Formats: sequence, structure tokens, C-alpha cells
Amino acid sequence: MEKTDRPGGAHRLTTADDVERTVGRPPSMIMLKQIKALDEGCRTVLAGSPVAAFGYRAPDGTSRTTFIGGVPGFARVHSPTRISFLLPGPGDPHGPVSFFFLLPGVGEILRVNGSVAARKGAEVTVDVAEAFVHCAQAVLRSRLWQAPGPVDGSAPVGVPAPVDGSGAPGPGPGPLDEPGVAEFLAAAPFLALSTWDASGGADTSPRGDQGAAVRILDGRTLVLPDRRGNKRADTLRNLVQDDRLSLAALVPGRTGVLHVRGRGAITDDPALLETMALRGTPPHAALLIDVEYAELTGNDAVARSRLWSPGGHLDRGAAPDLMALAGKHLAANSADSEGGSSAFLLKALMAVPGLPRLLRLVVDRAYSSGLRKEGYDALAPDRSGRRRRRLPYRRTVDVGRDDRAEQQALREVRIAEVRRETPSAVTLVLEDCGPEPGPFDFRPGQFFTLVADIDGRPVRRAYSASSVPGAARLEVTVKHIEGGRFSAHVHQGLRAGDRIAVRGPSGHFHAEPQPPDDIVLIAAGSGVTPIMSMIRTRLRDRSARDRMALLHSSSSAEEAIYGEELARLAKDHPDRLSVTQVLSRRDGRLDADRVRRWVTGASPAPDAHYYVCGPAPLTALVREVLAGLGVPDGQVHHERYTGGTETGAGAGAGVTVPRRMTVERDGEAVGTVVVEPGQTLLDAGLAAGLPMPYSCTVGNCGDCMVRLRAGEVAQSEPNCLTERQKADGYVLACGGCPLSEVTLDIADP
Repeated sequence: MEKTDRPGGAHRLTTADDVERTVGRPPSMIMLKQIKALDEGCRTVLAGSPVAAFGYRAPDGTSRTTFIGGVPGFARVHSPTRISFLLPGPGDPHGPVSFFFLLPGVGEILRVNGSVAARKGAEVTVDVAEAFVHCAQAVLRSRLWQAPGPVDGSAPVGVPAPVDGSGAPGPGPGPLDEPGVAEFLAAAPFLALSTWDASGGADTSPRGDQGAAVRILDGRTLVLPDRRGNKRADTLRNLVQDDRLSLAALVPGRTGVLHVRGRGAITDDPALLETMALRGTPPHAALLIDVEYAELTGNDAVARSRLWSPGGHLDRGAAPDLMALAGKHLAANSADSEGGSSAFLLKALMAVPGLPRLLRLVVDRAYSSGLRKEGYDALAPDRSGRRRRRLPYRRTVDVGRDDRAEQQALREVRIAEVRRETPSAVTLVLEDCGPEPGPFDFRPGQFFTLVADIDGRPVRRAYSASSVPGAARLEVTVKHIEGGRFSAHVHQGLRAGDRIAVRGPSGHFHAEPQPPDDIVLIAAGSGVTPIMSMIRTRLRDRSARDRMALLHSSSSAEEAIYGEELARLAKDHPDRLSVTQVLSRRDGRLDADRVRRWVTGASPAPDAHYYVCGPAPLTALVREVLAGLGVPDGQVHHERYTGGTETGAGAGAGVTVPRRMTVERDGEAVGTVVVEPGQTLLDAGLAAGLPMPYSCTVGNCGDCMVRLRAGEVAQSEPNCLTERQKADGYVLACGGCPLSEVTLDIADP
């Protein structure tokens, strides 16, 4: 072994023989648990796994490890040797890749290695080369599935104060001195570590430890203890061939992921190892990581998986037993490699009723015994003060907290028809596809929030219903917006038969149950969609004698949404509906004088109600005109909208530090969470299961308006907040990013 100039003058292990002398040679039965294709048991694990660690390299050789998924079954199995999944973001995996799949509440992990076969947009297809079950030691050491504590208004669990790093000495110059990095590492007991061998084979393995999984030596150096395990030592064997590595760290209870990239070396330096001893037992080796890059970001897969939510973990009866699965793999491979009596005996034993359960008990005891010998406390007190064994399975009970409120409020729908209205607008005709399909009840003018997975991420956008309430089908019209992620997906990606989800109805802009005899309607562009629901609903009542007058502004006759239908309805109901179309390319834009002349020409009754929907400048102009005409505010209803581009665009620019968010209701604590870099207040609250109010999620509706009691928030613009609301301390959670520790009150304004 050579001695090199590393922290502490640590000795290096530089060959496979060095590794074997230190770690030992893996028993043959460990290697026999590896299979070359996904069997039925592996496919069951993938169907139940909501999240996986994924290690890959870009074409330029840059390594990256991250967490992917978000919902059980996110990885699609096409054949025993081919899977696919969605990889959000700019990642470009190339060549050999590796995974480990997690089952919430289960200690063992399924590892899968392979290579990229194809990439189409965000979808990555991988050819599987091998799969095997990894023991539960990393999960047990880190207590990954141990509930981090109640969300009860106390400091966020697993987050050393201060979360923004102020008041604490930094690690010194280097990537680890980036905002929030050192604090996150100090609280991260679990990580995924990716390495590659000289021939390009990939491996991503779990690492977990009591407290922090890694220690910071200085601003660019980490040390990771390598404690005793099954002696496969894939990571160590790879590093003596190729020292490039990457890792992704987790903190239970948080939705952020710390991404690190660098180069690793193996040391058995006694002085360094002694500093990581547990009850006098040091690790047999350690990795020294020269960090080249470190970044803390929010992670959609972790947030959507709700890994630490009550009721989110698999019960023993629902989870596949991965130790039994490993036993089947061992028996199958023993038969292939040896044949004869030993393989036959293994297969016979695995088929004995009740034996897998007995094996589970034996393995659990072995885990506990092994952890104690290494210096770990294998028993952990629960919240009642009793002591219970933290074994690979953790039984959980849904304690009634509505941390899955968002999922419960979502309604899965099938697209029955995509109808073209104009060159830039289509109507989605939606049908309930639940076990007991029901009608869509709402008030004319209200909107629904549509939710779809786009490139592996859930995207929400609000669209007004244009159909009649109470029908079996819901119609929403979507205009294509330049730069609009959701509208582009609707226009280019959705087809009849596809499924999405809806939430709602929502919104305070709607016709009253008993409308007045005179209704004045003013809309621009797609603002006519809620107005159309009002018109269709009123005209359906053939006994009514009310009168409606519509002023609709569009760029051209071709782009006038519902233009032909409105003309037909006005012709069929001349005593009840009049329609005036203003084409801005032909007639110029609506101005105050034109709106005033049209309103006075319509001769509305003194008690007429006015409904105005369109861009903010139009609604402001019309309200000013109506005020000048003496129309009382109580008779004017308006809804303004903004473009449907990225949620919170611009709000989080430069917000790179995790911040603590305390949520209250009427001054009473509801919970405290961490808002990760890139997350909005709403994203963080929902991911933690807090009862955050919301609807459209793009700053249009105001349903997510909360009062900022303390701290500072960057707010995306434009949005629907009035100057008075801003002055009173209100912010929109959907487009707000914290610039400091914040306290919010979610009581109804």
C-alpha cells in the first residue's frame, strides 16, 4: 500500500488484493443471489416501489446520482430484461447505469444494473444485466424508515439549527461550503453511492449510518466509513479501477436531495478509522472523497413518494419479503451452477409452508446481533417510551392525519374527446373513470385544476368549466400559451383514452343560484370559457325570462372561441341572448370609450349583475368604466388570469438555501417543515402533509393566499393579489419562495 498526501496522511488501498485482504472474500452464496433477468418477485418489487436511487454518467463522463419515481410502479417492466422510466430535468444518461429500488418500511433493497438502450424525451429505456437483493443493514443503521417525529410546530426533524447555516462555522472554502450543504450532510443518515469499474459496469449501493452517514473534513473532503457487511465490496472494487463517483443523500422528513460528485480513495488508516468508532469498534475501511461538485435541490420523486408520511409504509402482510426472494434466487442459481442435492434441498426448503416466515425471524435476529457487535443500538425507543425493535419491516397505522388530502381530493378522469375549437384552442371532454362514476357538480363560472405527469413531474393548471353543471361529462377549453408547459402537453400529447386527474371545483367567480333578470357578460380571449358555462346553463332553462348580453374580444374571427356556437345561440334565442364580437386585428383593442358605449347601448336594468373575465388589464379597465357609470361594486364579479407558464417562474431565482417554514392556523401551530431550494411554500407544505389551501397553483385564483406573519418571501409575478392584500401581508403559497425563515397563517382570509 502506498502512503499519499491526503488528510491525516491516510494510507490508500489501491488494488483488488488490498481490498480483499481488508474486507475479506465474499462467500459464494452471496454472489449466487444475483440473477440476470427480472423474475416475478423482482417485478412485484418494482410494481410496489415508489422511488429508486439512480446512478448514471453523461456522454462526457460526468457522474450523477439522484432519486427518481414518485408513485408505485413508476418503472415500467417491458420484459424480463427491459424497463423504462421518466427522468425529469436535463439529465442525459449514457452507457452503464444502476439502481436500487426502495419499498417504504422495508429494510432490504432490490439492486438492478444495466445499460441505457434508448432515450426519447424524458423516457429512458434500460436493458437489465443483473438484479439482486441487498441486505437491510444500510436502512437499519440509518433508521431510514423511523418516523422523524410529529409535524407539531417544533423544529423540523432531522435538521440541525440553524437550517440556513447562519451562526455556525463553515467547513472552509470549497464545494461543501455552498449554502445548506454542510447542514444537510450533518443530518443525512442515508445515501446512494454510485461507482463504475474499468470496463464500464455500474453499481449504486445504499450507505447508512448512525447520525450522519458522512463526515466533512474540510471544504472539499468527505470521509465515509465502510462498515462490515456482506463482503461484496462492489464500491471498493470499482474505485481501485475508476476513482470517479457520485452520491445522493437523504434526510428523513425532508424532500431535498444533496447531489455530490468527485473522486474517491480507500483508506485503512487506523488513526482516521478510530475517529469513526462506535463503542470502540472502528470501521474496517473508509472512503476519502475529493468533492468537485455539491448541490442541494428539491426532489419531486421524494416529495411525491411521501416516504415518511403516516400510513405510507407497507405493512408486513402487504410487502413482498425480499429475503424470501433472495432465497429463491440462491436456490435457482445453485441448481444452475451445481445441480445435485444442495440445490434440490434449497428449493425444497423454500417450498415448506411457514419456512419463509421463520427465515425472516432468523434474519431479523441476525441483523440485530450484527448491529450490536458493530456498536449500533439496534433497539430504539418509540414515542410512548417503550423500546421496540427496528427491523427490516415496520408496521404502520394510518393515525387519521389527512396527509394524503391532495390524493383524496383528486379525481381520475378519462379523456373522452379532444375537440378543436380554434387553431390555438381545444376542448377536453372528460369522464369520471372511478369505480362509481358520478356527475360533475359545480357552479357556472367555477374552474377545475387539471393534474398530469409531464416528463416525470406532476404539473397542475386551472381551467374554467365550459359545460353545464351536473352532467356526466366535464368540458374544459385549453388555449395554447407560448411557453406554457401544460397547454403544450394538452395540445401535443393528450389523446382520447388518456387519463389525467382533476381537483375541484374551485373559485368564487360564478353565477348565483338565483341570477337577476339582466346579466351583462364581458370577456376577452379564453376568458369566455366560464362565461360560456353561464350562458349554456341559463339557456337550458327554457322557462326563464332573463336577458344576457355578451361582449367578447378576440384577435380574429378564426380565433374567436365558441364563435359559431355563440352566433347560433343568439339567433335561436334573440330575446334572451345578444352577442357582440370585437376582433382586435380588425377593430382595434377594447378601450374604455368602446366598453362604455357598449354597456350603455345594452340598456341593462339597475339591478343587473356584471361578469368580467380576461387578462388583468381588461378587468381593471371594465371595472373602472362600470364604477364611472355608477354600478355598485356588489353587482360586479370579475376574474382575471395570467399566462400558464412555469409555476413560480422568477420567484425562486437566487433562492439557494433551505429555509424553515412554520405553519399556523389562527395563531395555533400546525407544523414546521423545510422549504428546499427551488421549492415553493405550497410544494413544501403539501409534501409534508400539511393542510395547505390551494387550487390553481399558478397564481390565478387566490385560493392559496396565506398571511405572512414573519419573514420574507419572494413572490412570482404577475399574480392575482391586489395591492391591498399585499399591504396586509398576504402572499400566494403556490408562487412564493422563502428568503428567510417564515411563519404563515393558513386561516381563511
